[in-house]
Amino acid sequence: MKIDYLVAGSGLSALVFAALMAKSGKKVQVLEAHEYPGGFGHTFELARKYKFNAQLHYVWDCGEGQVVNQILKKLDLDKEVTFEQYNPDGFDHMRMPGYSLDIPSSSEELINRLVNLFPQYAHSIKRFVLEVTKAREGLRRLTPPINPSKIISDLGQSFCTLSYLNSTLQDVFDKFGLPQEAQTLLASQWPDFLLPPDQLSFYAWIVLFTAYQAGAYYPTKHFEHVIDSLVKVIEDNGGKVFLNHEVTNFIVTDKTVAGVKAIDKKTRNTHEFTAETTICNIDPKRAAEMIGVDKFSRTLQKKLNYEYSPSNFMVYCVVKDIDLRDYGFGKWNTFHTGHRNLNEAFYQMYENHDFSNPSFAITTPTLITEHTRDCPEDCQIIEFLTVANYDYFKQLKTSNKKAYKEKKEEILNYILDVVEKNYIPNLRKHIVFQITGSPTTNERFCWCPQGNSYGSNLTPKNMGIGRLNYQTSLKNFYFCNASSGYPGFAPTFWTGARLYQTLSNNWFIQDK
Repeated sequence: MKIDYLVAGSGLSALVFAALMAKSGKKVQVLEAHEYPGGFGHTFELARKYKFNAQLHYVWDCGEGQVVNQILKKLDLDKEVTFEQYNPDGFDHMRMPGYSLDIPSSSEELINRLVNLFPQYAHSIKRFVLEVTKAREGLRRLTPPINPSKIISDLGQSFCTLSYLNSTLQDVFDKFGLPQEAQTLLASQWPDFLLPPDQLSFYAWIVLFTAYQAGAYYPTKHFEHVIDSLVKVIEDNGGKVFLNHEVTNFIVTDKTVAGVKAIDKKTRNTHEFTAETTICNIDPKRAAEMIGVDKFSRTLQKKLNYEYSPSNFMVYCVVKDIDLRDYGFGKWNTFHTGHRNLNEAFYQMYENHDFSNPSFAITTPTLITEHTRDCPEDCQIIEFLTVANYDYFKQLKTSNKKAYKEKKEEILNYILDVVEKNYIPNLRKHIVFQITGSPTTNERFCWCPQGNSYGSNLTPKNMGIGRLNYQTSLKNFYFCNASSGYPGFAPTFWTGARLYQTLSNNWFIQDK
């Protein structure tokens, strides 16, 4: 059988692309090295009764008419794959010593809440929030495919956005003179980026912040159902998804990619898979090293020279005989920091490996949806996420496994100490299951180089005009992943759909 598209990797962008192509009548095959499809979107089961998602917590652009919804409609999945919206009056609860702020969907209400906390900075706060809105609209106009007429009609927004091309979030905080406490409250969802304000691209921050304001969501039937539904579309339309098939090399002749070589990890046999076009969902830098970086153009070689994003530390817990709603948790996430300055908090944990005063995210997926459960009826799931240094954990695990386990236990206890002191007294008494994941865990189970969480780092350097996209200098070969698009649930949906639209010339997404 002649294969039209061979997809190496089964991350979200790849599954979206493959599902759209299969639905359109193309012959598609997907190869995945792991036992689960979905990349960071996959779900794993432990103790035969608890299910956890690999890192994903909440998403955006999933409301009626928004990008994810449009793609699901194209796949006839919009009635099957639905989403629950977080509380629009406070989808993110920011907590720091002496201050708290619930982030609302309304920018006007956000201004009111900030002004109530910092009345002497009212003018600066209003200017900052309005500038964020203006810059976000400019980004919409400048995101491919570009409509020149819209740029011309909104030159003010476009110029505003371009002026921040090389800016960090900290640069813009400083420009508008926001007080340190307001900066920390606004940026407390830094675990979503795993970067502090003085490194994080202002573009990356405003996209996420404003997108969640437009609607923060969680899948009604959890993330496993989203992945399984995309796989089903592929298979129902004649495509195949091969799990436990690790790509070991690409078949390249005269700068044309004809397919890949992959090893079946169960039989240990190596097979060749060929197709008219190969789509690479593998990390582009790693794929280029497999092919030979010198085979790419100098322009591509420069774009491939990106640094990876930091990794994370995850804690998955199951609690019993307690209702987390009684302790202030619900359809929102909570972000806690014990520091006044998030830059200092980040460097203390990431550079000094000191988690004695941690900053972290708290999420409670079983409180967002009641349609299906990832644990028994008498239990609830609570998870914690913070940043972690891959090199440090890799060295520990390689040189001293006991020290590695002790460090993970130390971080867990520091986090639980803070939670018991500030949110849930005696939480440990209710925990019936717990497990931690370090950067090396990410690398092992999600196949991400250096345990990175977002592909290329979300700094101004990596988020600017020279960012990698789907195009390569090799024939019949395209990139399709977070580093060649944008990271996150909705952006990877858009990345896969954009490549489908480009190669099929079937443009169905009406707005970005």
